[in-house]
Amino acid sequence: MKHFKLLLYSWIFLTFISCNQGVSNSQLSNKSDSLKQISERISLDFSVTEDQVKSQIEKRFGPFTPADKEIWEKKGWLEYRLINGNKMYFNRAASNLMLLKAFYEKKEERQNKIDNDSGMVFRRKHTEEAFKTSGNQSAPVVPVNIKITYTITVKQDVVPDGETIRCWMPWPKENHSRQKNVELLNSSNREYLIAPDSSIHSTIYMEEKSKKGFPTDFEISFLYQSRAQYFNLGTLKPLPYDKTTANYKKYTSEQLPQICFTEHIKRLTDSIVGPEENPSEVVKKIYLWFKENIPWTGALEYSVMQNIPEYVYQNRRGDCGMQTFLYMSMLRYKGIPVKWQSGWMVPPGEENLHDWCEVYYEGIGWVPSDVSYDLQKSEKPEIKQYYLSGIDSYRLIVNDGISGPLHPEKQFMRSEPYDFQRGEVEWKGGNLYFDKWNYHMKIEYIK
Repeated sequence: MKHFKLLLYSWIFLTFISCNQGVSNSQLSNKSDSLKQISERISLDFSVTEDQVKSQIEKRFGPFTPADKEIWEKKGWLEYRLINGNKMYFNRAASNLMLLKAFYEKKEERQNKIDNDSGMVFRRKHTEEAFKTSGNQSAPVVPVNIKITYTITVKQDVVPDGETIRCWMPWPKENHSRQKNVELLNSSNREYLIAPDSSIHSTIYMEEKSKKGFPTDFEISFLYQSRAQYFNLGTLKPLPYDKTTANYKKYTSEQLPQICFTEHIKRLTDSIVGPEENPSEVVKKIYLWFKENIPWTGALEYSVMQNIPEYVYQNRRGDCGMQTFLYMSMLRYKGIPVKWQSGWMVPPGEENLHDWCEVYYEGIGWVPSDVSYDLQKSEKPEIKQYYLSGIDSYRLIVNDGISGPLHPEKQFMRSEPYDFQRGEVEWKGGNLYFDKWNYHMKIEYIK
């Protein structure tokens, strides 16, 4: 495990390396503030003491020995950092340990639980309907009309009385064939600004004045229609790529720091793919490798991770976005165009932030691929591997890429510098991190 100070020093070194081309004092000040914020964010992520993590593990597994704990730490299953001389554990270390033990030590039991989970049963029935309705046409099908009420509440007195709070909230993309009929129903402030649909991150922006002793609420409600889509790569035959196009070059390139071709990633990818050159088969080989090797676990905040694909490679775990960053890095390295897509998964009772991607096949187009969703229980490979080249109707698409500017532009370091799902908040005194506000999504399905 890296010592906290060494991690922070490495950030300082990298920052000043990037700053040696004549940088203004204000820019240096902003970078210094960003380093301070990163150290604070790391401390928030690693806020559990040894006694607390011991109690949390015992509640899940019962008594354990110091030798057990040492083994889990050496394997990286129980994540910690040394902060100011104290061993501090990731705030989801105990729950992640449970997930990792289930994945590596109780695979059959875990798979049976997944197969019979009510959410997985609902998902399978829905994807079976989408597959059947598609009829090998690859058109969006099985429309679901959804009403969402989204609220951000800034905690009281985190901003001085009378100061303007700036807030960006997630807004549905309108340029997708899978997502249509977007309609704003209500907003807490009539003066709002919706980002152009060409923006990487789809946002709705509002401002409010803080009031001493009271929280500040931002709220929107909107309707949209979402549809599933499935591409049967067993019958669709992609053409050879035209490698001269700007889009091919763009979507097969690194996008540092989180889409990258490190030596580890290149060697791993080559070992999985071998001599295979057919794009759909390359994608399938890599996709199925994830199912056997990379379990889903709760993630650190992305802003404190310098190289997410390498983290997933080294630790053999990650949440949906972390897995997707590695998946995309591997595909782009093999010359297969792929782009980020994200927002929310919104099935009944299981709404959550979610990331996936779209793979481009020449002559077919952009095909959704969700590497972090489990294989489904089915004798039909098309249903079992549905998410290799398909997606369900229960999505909210907000982002068509990473690290884009917000609209209007944000003045301070973002809470999430790569993705945009929960929102972003700031005032003239700086960014308001996730511990300064809460978010809530209410979902209704409209017949």
